[in-house]
Amino acid sequence: MAHKLNKLSARTVATASKHGLYADGGGLYLRVGRGGAKNWCLRFMLAGKAREMGLGGLSKVSLAEARKKATEHRLQLADKVDPIERRKAESSARKIEAARAMTFEQCAEAYIAAHRAGWRNPKHAAQWEMTLTNYAGPVMGALPVQAIDAALVMKVIEPLWTIKPETASRLRGRIERVLDWAKVRGYRDGENPARWRGYLDHQLPARGKVRRVKHHAALRFAELPGFMVALRKQRGVASRALEFTILTAARTGEVIGARWGEIDFANRVWTIPGDRMKGGREHRIPLSKSALAVLEHMWEQDGELIFPGLKPGKPLSNMAMLILLARVGRGDVTVHGFRSTFRDWAAERTNFAREVAEIALAHAIPDTVEAAYRRGDLFDKRRKLMDAWAAYCGNVEIDGVGKLVSLAHRKTNNR
Repeated sequence: MAHKLNKLSARTVATASKHGLYADGGGLYLRVGRGGAKNWCLRFMLAGKAREMGLGGLSKVSLAEARKKATEHRLQLADKVDPIERRKAESSARKIEAARAMTFEQCAEAYIAAHRAGWRNPKHAAQWEMTLTNYAGPVMGALPVQAIDAALVMKVIEPLWTIKPETASRLRGRIERVLDWAKVRGYRDGENPARWRGYLDHQLPARGKVRRVKHHAALRFAELPGFMVALRKQRGVASRALEFTILTAARTGEVIGARWGEIDFANRVWTIPGDRMKGGREHRIPLSKSALAVLEHMWEQDGELIFPGLKPGKPLSNMAMLILLARVGRGDVTVHGFRSTFRDWAAERTNFAREVAEIALAHAIPDTVEAAYRRGDLFDKRRKLMDAWAAYCGNVEIDGVGKLVSLAHRKTNNR
């Protein structure tokens, strides 16, 4: 068959312009398209079927290179190897190899980008970025994600485990999720070296045994009435925000993000939308007269926010109330701790059912069966509870509640 090979000359290849196939021999052809484009192809029979394999365009593959490629593929055919399938396999292997060159840092960035929209709080994404960059980055950020092993994970986690167990535990979980994501995407394979159960739990002590969990420092409920007297003498947005936080037993973020449009003055209800709640579900809070008094005090503030910060359109800083506590000599307690104060008071000084207080705090129901059957939010019972709580804190009567409702209607319409 040697005399049938190399039929084409360089001149023929260069000048061919008529649409069609020009045979070089041994199944190698130059194809000229209707628009004048030229490319190479190899035609052959395999297992009784006609196949055609592209070898590239003339602009990139010369006549000599096309003949060389054709010879290589004919040798594969002689060994009963399909050159088309071989090329596909080699291409896939190259792609996998290139993909596995993804660094841990690149995978972490991709994971955060993919999940950012699903996280309710932008702060959550910032915490992910900070911990992975500051702690994992220096050790394994620049390494291929496939190369991350147990030794590297331990090098990141172990120094923090006894000093900052909470941070270390969250960091370990984040590394585990990034590595799981990388495996699903095909960037690594094998076991996840950051997995806790059955893996790192044999190498590190349980977090609970490293250091006892610290609860938010709370004011004893017996001290609360006196504290409220002192608090109400304080001026400023932070003082009123803290008073409102205590009276509603709400979380800091829920209060500083509160907007006038969430308040139903006529029915004395504050409805917090789900996207601002820790549990992601809308939460209604019955407002006592004392809580309404705080809103009346804040009425002249401009904008949608009830407790605005120093910058226009921005809420009060989440540290403002904590700074206030330090200023009034109660730096030993936290803002979040007042929720515990409320819970202890409800348990020890009232006859309200446990679930009424738990729903007032917007706590998730741990019993899945109970949660499945719970439809209502015990709102009427919670109103009585919050009125009793306001009375214990020391009621502040407000004048002209009707006037406040009227103003609220006008203010809502004007915004």
